Amino acid sequence: MNTSVLIGIPCLKVGGTEIQTLHLVEALTNGGYHCVTVCYFEYDFAMVQAFEQAGSRVVCLSAYGKRPEGSRKVYNFLKTGLKRVVDEYRPKIAHIQYMAPGAIPVYILHKLGLKTIIATLHTDASIYKSLKLIHFLQRHIVNIFTCVTEIAERSFFGSSCLYTNDYQLKKHNHITIHNCLPVKFEINYDNSKKTKATTIGVVARLESIKGTDLVIPAFAKILNYNPDCRLMIVGDGKLRELMEQQQQQLNIANSRIEWVGQVAYEKLHELYKQMDIVWVPSRSEGFGLSAIEAMAQGCVVIASDTGGLREVVNDSNDGILFHTGNADDMAEKTIELLNTPEKMQLLRDNALKKINQFRFEHYSGIINSLYSKLQQ
Repeated sequence: MNTSVLIGIPCLKVGGTEIQTLHLVEALTNGGYHCVTVCYFEYDFAMVQAFEQAGSRVVCLSAYGKRPEGSRKVYNFLKTGLKRVVDEYRPKIAHIQYMAPGAIPVYILHKLGLKTIIATLHTDASIYKSLKLIHFLQRHIVNIFTCVTEIAERSFFGSSCLYTNDYQLKKHNHITIHNCLPVKFEINYDNSKKTKATTIGVVARLESIKGTDLVIPAFAKILNYNPDCRLMIVGDGKLRELMEQQQQQLNIANSRIEWVGQVAYEKLHELYKQMDIVWVPSRSEGFGLSAIEAMAQGCVVIASDTGGLREVVNDSNDGILFHTGNADDMAEKTIELLNTPEKMQLLRDNALKKINQFRFEHYSGIINSLYSKLQQ
């Protein structure tokens, strides 16, 4: 198969959207497609290298990782860059990640003659003031809109359909394809945790949208119940200083909190192995990759009742949901769980049964099934 696919993305930084786009590249490469990933603006050299190692050519339109100021300059910049890529690589399919900046990349690629365009929405519709443009694109230009959860798909289009191999493509479609675990991410089938003291973990950018300002206050309440608990924080960001101030103000000993910082993605599964419970306190979350990563390592997930997390975590069946933005509720749900170890084990068992639907092999099969139908 010699089909070339252009994958467009605004940034190649270290984030959930970039990681899932990397999985897309790996799936398509496995299926025999030739990928060229076009990064419009900011990029991280390590992430660019990861895409190249996965088998994709990478074209960074901005040599210095900066974006032009003003919509007209952005349009002209993207038009020039995308035309150069299309002329050189002659892609048959374009797969656009995020609708950013706006619909400009989709419009430009359509004008450049791309007849098959897929767009993936990595959030729900709450971040958009109006959906008129997306609905216009869905009806007239984009062949397929894919969403990462059915909840997100319904928020955009009013109905949803989880894609299966039996799905019959129409001229214009909207479907859900769940995100997945990394290719080599280990699943801990021996999921009984044997640690004496409970370790609570957080794996996230330290930013308000990820709810990490709730973590230290909630953990202080946990320590009142179990002084032997530990907190492991994996990630970095703008809230690091605030969280360290919270630790001092609440008199939490340094021995109780481990600030791991940002780590290479391939090392995460080793850190999850040290955690018993993983908090996902996001105020907004399109999917929640850290939730399925934690489930795969036998951790009990306690997550915000928001966005895609409602679909990833089935409350009281394979994880726990708490009121979004409420540190007290997060702490209370955790303490309740610590009091019922048999429930913790049941949640682990159910999560492990569920995790197969998020394996890379399943995702790869779905993606290649979809792409093959596009070319029929």
